[in-house]
Amino acid sequence: MTQSVQDSFKARGPLSDIVVLDLTVALAGPFASALLAGLGARVIKIEGPDAPDTSRNNAPYLGARGVTLTRENPDDFSISALNRLRNKEAVRLNLKHARGREVFADLLRKADIVVENYSLGTLDRLGVGYSFARSIQPKIVYCSITGFGYGSPGPNKAMDAIIQALSGVMQVSGAEDDPPTRIGLPVADLITPLFGVVGILSALHMARITGIGQHVDVSMLGTLTALMAGEGFDLLEALGVPLRTGPTVARLTPFGVYPAANGHIAICAPTDAFATALFRAMGEPQLASDPRFATRDARVANRDALDARIAGWASKHSMESAVEALLAQGTPAAAVRSPREAVRDERVLAREECVPLTHPEHGASAEVFGMGVPIKFSEAHAAFDRPAPRFGQHNQAIYGELLGYSEARMRELEGSGVI
Repeated sequence: MTQSVQDSFKARGPLSDIVVLDLTVALAGPFASALLAGLGARVIKIEGPDAPDTSRNNAPYLGARGVTLTRENPDDFSISALNRLRNKEAVRLNLKHARGREVFADLLRKADIVVENYSLGTLDRLGVGYSFARSIQPKIVYCSITGFGYGSPGPNKAMDAIIQALSGVMQVSGAEDDPPTRIGLPVADLITPLFGVVGILSALHMARITGIGQHVDVSMLGTLTALMAGEGFDLLEALGVPLRTGPTVARLTPFGVYPAANGHIAICAPTDAFATALFRAMGEPQLASDPRFATRDARVANRDALDARIAGWASKHSMESAVEALLAQGTPAAAVRSPREAVRDERVLAREECVPLTHPEHGASAEVFGMGVPIKFSEAHAAFDRPAPRFGQHNQAIYGELLGYSEARMRELEGSGVI
């Protein structure tokens, strides 16, 4: 590798030689392409001339007056879009127009990857699905993120709550008498694109060796259900282990969230060593030799008594003093923080794992934080260092410079409603 090539990766990212066509909407798809953009890929965000990504209209908004719940000025920018569209270049392209397919073919000839999460079959009906893409660019890696997977029965549309319901995750969250509990973080929408990116990079590696691309098919239901199967919840249930134990995990007792005098703390002491350290922190070292709590199996069998004892101790202390005592003895523990506190943690800010969001006109905001790239490379740069683009902002850069379209052709395509 030449020094200039190495310097390019250090400056622009490990995927800086990759071009991605982004045909995604909402969250799951845009999150996958955002990860690729954060790793340095040139991501071309394609939106219909009359159909911008729905995330552009998600409340709240950031503008000259700060954060507002409704759009008050034309340049107010959805915070969802500020997060998901960073480092991308935005173009308008009407794939429903007869000539839109020709322009898309020109883009494919410059591309390595396509990412899409439209309803199953939508792009095939428009004539720009995987078969068409491969006919134009045999090395293309074409990733589809769907609710249920290609060829699988199920509704065409899938939302995070639908997938959480079908995967069983709602029945292992919350307390025993609670109704099915939705996890607050949209886990299906966020975890599925992670697997999508793993699949994309794997297929890209193969394409570089074989010269042949492929279709990467990742489903939300499959991803979340596979993770459920990885924990064997169905087997635990058959063995009589309670699955819904609220703030604690019965099979790992003591493990979970306990009330303190001014909030809550998380304590994780599933091993004998951690449990012994916990008992010392509580001022009750003799519990380590109590037959009810001396072994892991005994602690699990007597979980209600032990959890009550820990809760009684924790409730008499502040979060800060309880955590300090636990950590001093070597017990894993932490205060339960609010999202606002969490995204302002000095450690994650220093590592740019959370970063201030930047409005394309008004600059960085000291009050609004978004996701950074939580991967650090010793020999490459990875970051969200360019603000989200305005709708169609890069038509000239992509059509005029990358594809070489003349100004006259671009005016004609725009006048015809193609771009």
